[in-house]
Amino acid sequence: MIGNLCVDVNKRLWMVFSLGLLFCLAPRTVLAGDCPGHPDALGTSRVLVVDPKAHPRIGTMQYPETLPLSDHEVVLTFDDGPLPRNSNQILDILAAQCVKATFFTIGRMAEAYPDGVRKLRDAGHTIGTHSEDHPLTMNRMSVERAQQEIDDGIASVTSALGGDAPAPFFRIPGLLRADAVENYLASRGIEVWSADFLADDWRHISASRVYELAIKRLEQKGRGILLLHDIQARTVAALPRILQELKARGYSIVHVVPATPERPATPTEPQQWQLHPPSETVAISHWPKIPTFVFADAGALAAPSLLSDLDWRDERSMTMAELLDHAGHGMHSVPLPRQAPWPRQWPLASDSTAIELPVPAESIFEIPEGTFAAIAMASRPQEQKTEAELEPDRAAKPVAADSSASRRTISRRHARQARRSGRQHLAGHGGRLASHHSRHALKHMVQVRGASV
Repeated sequence: MIGNLCVDVNKRLWMVFSLGLLFCLAPRTVLAGDCPGHPDALGTSRVLVVDPKAHPRIGTMQYPETLPLSDHEVVLTFDDGPLPRNSNQILDILAAQCVKATFFTIGRMAEAYPDGVRKLRDAGHTIGTHSEDHPLTMNRMSVERAQQEIDDGIASVTSALGGDAPAPFFRIPGLLRADAVENYLASRGIEVWSADFLADDWRHISASRVYELAIKRLEQKGRGILLLHDIQARTVAALPRILQELKARGYSIVHVVPATPERPATPTEPQQWQLHPPSETVAISHWPKIPTFVFADAGALAAPSLLSDLDWRDERSMTMAELLDHAGHGMHSVPLPRQAPWPRQWPLASDSTAIELPVPAESIFEIPEGTFAAIAMASRPQEQKTEAELEPDRAAKPVAADSSASRRTISRRHARQARRSGRQHLAGHGGRLASHHSRHALKHMVQVRGASV
């Protein structure tokens, strides 16, 4: 009895000791009420432990996944430091609000200001890397050059920390990503951080504009990773207002740290790593993948033995060119072109029930024989009259060869005769024949005048 009681007490003491040890090793969550001298501080709501190998790329600006945050949770990140003139002020502002952030440090800046890197560590912030020289060409430089930028930046920060390696977090300069760079980082177990929204604080804008963009874009997203720069004076001026507004709108700050063997990753579900996971009110943005089916009976259908079995036409509906081409006996082994299968002219079948129209009688188209003789006489021109026909006219119309009055009389007489002849032909044959006869009448008049001169 006493022995069992001692064993139970020892177990409880060991559990208390283990919990105390884990509490000391884990980063402390600094709530607003725990911020000394600042009871109204924003504070840090919780610590999120992530496994870089499980989620190698985060940030919805470029990748499908982001940090598994709840609604109205924000992760603050700062790039390009340290630069003592501005970075130290950023540290003071964060300390006044008891807020923890993640800093992506440039290698040459760590070499120039190693004390600034150690201040980040001592304040409890997470330190990632941002290449050695911040080149804006990592999306098109060679793989070897990109690897050197990454490795040199990590080495410089490690040296500034006195041998302590930074967190396996990396942000590509300018967010100019490339597959080769991302694959190399993943092979080293380093997580690539993009962002969920920006405040454009690297541009030449005012501090009030930085504040407006940060809050506006956060409201649009509802949660996520905010990218800022601790080397910018406008960021120093905008940060206090940003933190105050976050608290006023009910936002909370999350501190992100990498998982280690002693500190396992925070348990999460896959959908938590999506900014807007599918639900009953959110549509799926991608088509579902087609599953791979395994059929129990994969029997093949019988294939046709000859190519001719696939031809739907028969010999009766094929032309001679098609028959030669079909049989492979085209001239000089060159296949002749085939006629289009549609439309095909087929003989129409006779239908005894079809309606037949009556055939007109032949007598309808008969013309009396005397009609052709009358037409021929009326159409004969005046100059084609025989001498016998012209004699009465000459006897009735004497010509005075040496008299101008006689010539005028003959001219007027022939003109009247021509007009009468024209009217007769116009009435019998239309305008074309009248014009033809008038020309011949005038010609005859000229001939008479010439003969009388």
